[in-house]
Amino acid sequence: MIRNLPFWKNASPRQKRIYSTIFVLLLSVLATLLGMLVPMSQEDAQMIADQLNQTVTQGTAEGTLIPDIFLNNFPLCLLMFIPLAGFGIGMFILFSTGMAFRAVFQVQAANGISSSTASIDASTAILALALVAVVFLLEYVSYAIAMTESVWLFRRILQKQLKGELKCLGICIGIVALMLIIGAIVETYALSIGL
Repeated sequence: MIRNLPFWKNASPRQKRIYSTIFVLLLSVLATLLGMLVPMSQEDAQMIADQLNQTVTQGTAEGTLIPDIFLNNFPLCLLMFIPLAGFGIGMFILFSTGMAFRAVFQVQAANGISSSTASIDASTAILALALVAVVFLLEYVSYAIAMTESVWLFRRILQKQLKGELKCLGICIGIVALMLIIGAIVETYALSIGL
């Protein structure tokens, strides 16, 4: 069991939370990758891609893309804080995210590469990768924090130490809200410049 491993036994409570969050982050990426492996028909892929494009197009036209992205991600993230169940909810959401990624890639592959993506220069490619990395880190670390806290909350409930954990819960919710707002701003910027 993990409790008997030296790195865990010698770790401070803060280090244990960090280790737990990193572990959950790795599981989150794995869940997304597994979702990307699920085969789907071209019709289903097109339907999912169209829904995503419609949301982005509508938010851009109305000037509400930042709040739309935030209001999509934050409530889902709040569900991930539910003691223990939040972990399962989060993994399901990230698995579904992988399926959505596959749908978009599948549709793009079927339609061929557009001329705008064929002529990307090095500086645009670096900017695109940096923006994607920032959004990925902000969103996935937020989700990992929420799912990790759901496990810690469950553990504290079993130990009858919930009162002390509520302060940490509030701090975690504040951190993920801030990270998801920043992520929504960066994602909106990336979409606005055509990445």
